[in-house]
Amino acid sequence: MTTRKRHSAAFKAQVAIEALKERETLAELAKRFELHPQQISQWKQEFVSRSSEIFSTKAPDQEAQKREKKLYEKIGRLELELDFVKEVSESLGIGKTSRI
Repeated sequence: MTTRKRHSAAFKAQVAIEALKERETLAELAKRFELHPQQISQWKQEFVSRSSEIFSTKAPDQEAQKREKKLYEKIGRLELELDFVKEVSESLGIGKTSRI
């Protein structure tokens, strides 16, 4: 019994792009990538049909940068609040600053 190969998304995209270039026939691509020509056709069709999704969502790096910026802003606010609480507690004689 043979097991199915699992191909990464990057590999599938590479094959689909090669198929879209049409520099080689499906049979040649199938031989080069060790795939069935029908599989290449399916990946090519899916690549074309879902290509608009690439432009409808923001790049992960931009999203990560936005989350990071928000986290740094939150850290800054929390540090200010902590400093304020320390000052107030010292002035009221509540607790020691070494514990906060």
